[in-house]
Amino acid sequence: MSIPGLPEIEQWAAARGLLLRLQVRQFLLVTTLRVVVARPRDGQPPVLLGELKGWALPLPDGLQLDTMRVQGAETQGVGDLIWAATMAWALEASPCHSARLLAIRDQEQQHRRLVRYFQRLGFEPTREVGAAAVDLPLRLVWGGAGLLMRGDCKAVLERVCKRLRG
Repeated sequence: MSIPGLPEIEQWAAARGLLLRLQVRQFLLVTTLRVVVARPRDGQPPVLLGELKGWALPLPDGLQLDTMRVQGAETQGVGDLIWAATMAWALEASPCHSARLLAIRDQEQQHRRLVRYFQRLGFEPTREVGAAAVDLPLRLVWGGAGLLMRGDCKAVLERVCKRLRG
């Protein structure tokens, strides 16, 4: 199975009647990324179904993913399209080979669901981010406490593509 590129992932979205767009901005050494999936409507703006925000540093482990949200009705596959596009972009347009994210710890049950979701994608726990002084920089970056997780971009892309092709 070959790993798809962004054009193929955009075609998968179009085949489902969806728009997939990436907004990439460069500022010095930081690249910001926003991946959006929306449903077009005749004569009206598209309806936002999901988005992911993050940033990348020019390092092999420089992709940092901050916000992932899927909302609304008929969102089957939207999350997979977002993850696939994000990982394909990292592999094609950046030196990043791995990504980090924080499974935020707001409510315990929601935290456990997030951890399971990210693990199914291929992310692995690296360390807890809590109230210790050494965690303050990470809490400032991620906006809270939780479980810091790392995923290999190629492995995550392969996992979500199996579902998208299935």
